[in-house]
Amino acid sequence: MIVKKMPIFQGFPDFESVKNLSSPRVETKDFKPLFYDIETTGLSRNSTFLYLIGAIVFEEDNWQLHQWMCENEQEESLLLQTFSTFAQSYNCTIQYNGNHFDQPYIEARCRLHGIPVPFEEIPSLDLYQELKPVKALLKLPKMRQPDLEAFLDTQNREYCDGRECIKLYRSFLKKKDTRARETVLGHNEEDLIGLGRICTVLSYLSLYEGTYEVTSAQYDGEKLLLHLSLEQALPKCFSNGSDEFYITGEGTDVRLSITTYTGRVRQYYENYKDYDYLPGEDMAVPKSLSAYLDKSLKEPATAANCYTYVTCDNSFLENKEKVKSFLQRTLPTMLKMLK
Repeated sequence: MIVKKMPIFQGFPDFESVKNLSSPRVETKDFKPLFYDIETTGLSRNSTFLYLIGAIVFEEDNWQLHQWMCENEQEESLLLQTFSTFAQSYNCTIQYNGNHFDQPYIEARCRLHGIPVPFEEIPSLDLYQELKPVKALLKLPKMRQPDLEAFLDTQNREYCDGRECIKLYRSFLKKKDTRARETVLGHNEEDLIGLGRICTVLSYLSLYEGTYEVTSAQYDGEKLLLHLSLEQALPKCFSNGSDEFYITGEGTDVRLSITTYTGRVRQYYENYKDYDYLPGEDMAVPKSLSAYLDKSLKEPATAANCYTYVTCDNSFLENKEKVKSFLQRTLPTMLKMLK
């Protein structure tokens, strides 16, 4: 089995940034993350096999890359045993679409070989699942790892894609082609470095989760103008909007402009199924109250019309907690309506 280890000196976020971005999403007392990515000879867990596992972990005061690669199919059991033992030193995993492919694949192959599954009771942070909400916000064409890398302007890959790696690995098995071996290892390394880079995209989720502070709120007669400060800096500036709002962000600063209606702004509610919309009043009310109204006066609320109004007067604008509470209810819905 080929074993490789090397330090990562650039292209990966610092440990504290990874910890601050990841810790709220995984329940661990002492954050010890394991980034990993696998290479297989196909998608089926029953008719193909695992030939390469790559991992990046923080040790010796630095990020370190580890790779284990089978020199023949019979070494899959050794590969799995080695990785299973290695993973026991870490208390959470970070991957891309790992919950749906990498982890189930490893578990299935471990069971086949009678090897302990390395992920039992270890929290998993699947960046693909976590980052789905930002697709529309960041105007991403798709949610593949290369799409996120392209958004960050870090897609400077030198090696082939995963599908081509299968052909190269088979060539390595037959001919012991060292160039093919290094290309496959290089592709896996690039995937792992990419994991670290796109981990920084988690910072945009603060807009959905309400983890920010409102630093100013103004009403200019037409728009509600808000200035927010984020806990974690955004890796790249962005802008987006609709007829109802416009949002921009750079670093830890986010600016938001929201359309008003006769001096009022719409406050949305995400649990729209618990509300009815009153067309005559242009507002939503909880079903516990609308139950007493005539059916002709109401209709089931939707995400787009489940709102009430807040007046942009001084009692609202000068109370940062009120503004933040309004925004925590409203902004997630407006962002979800982006196309």
